[in-house]
Amino acid sequence: MRASGAVTRSTLRQQIADALRDEVLAGRLQPGREFTVKQIAEQYGVSATPVREALFDLSAQGLLESDQHRGFRVHEFTVADYRAMVEARTLVMDGVIRDVFTGALPSAPEQEAYRDALVSVRRRAEEASRAARGGDLDILIGYDLRFWRELGALVGNSYITDFLHRLRVQAWVFAVPYLRGDADVRDWLWNGHPDLVTAISHRDRDALRRAVEDYNGHALNWADRLAAGDPAHPGHAARPDGPEGPEAQGRPGT
Repeated sequence: MRASGAVTRSTLRQQIADALRDEVLAGRLQPGREFTVKQIAEQYGVSATPVREALFDLSAQGLLESDQHRGFRVHEFTVADYRAMVEARTLVMDGVIRDVFTGALPSAPEQEAYRDALVSVRRRAEEASRAARGGDLDILIGYDLRFWRELGALVGNSYITDFLHRLRVQAWVFAVPYLRGDADVRDWLWNGHPDLVTAISHRDRDALRRAVEDYNGHALNWADRLAAGDPAHPGHAARPDGPEGPEAQGRPGT
């Protein structure tokens, strides 16, 4: 496999993990794709130790599966898995909404910091919504993940933020092969990010709940379509057997 871009993060282990996660999110490493530590080490020109650590990190995040004899493979999520992701985030987000509106009002300095943080979140929301309306999947994934990450940080609980981020990464990994092969992709990309920010800015609990319900309902409606086999999973029909990697087949749907 050839490296698709320069590695630029602070530690080698994190660099490799981030680069491979991006490959999976972009659909260049498709579900079921197998590879070894040696292949990845040769791909990036590094030793086996940081590669092995990075691959185990991605396995712990549910993106890869490890096999003692065959190496690693990209995890294949099912429609049932996707439904479970949506149900899990729904339960957590319901609790977050309840706590936000039942807790004590923050102090004046805390409110000012909160408003400043919302400015950045709103920018992410607008960019994510624009990308969704335009059907630009690559831009959307990046902005969507950053949007929810920054929005979750406002809650002030890193465990909740990390858990929801992990679910969203997994949901995108599941969705990408379908979306890249769907001519009507814009119909299935949720673009209500700004509505969420507006509801939070106004402390409008009902509007926030409606926006979250729309978000989760949109995902479940899409799952219903997938369960009916429309569209079929394009990634399963184009998986390479050799070690040359995903670059040889190009991106799904392009």
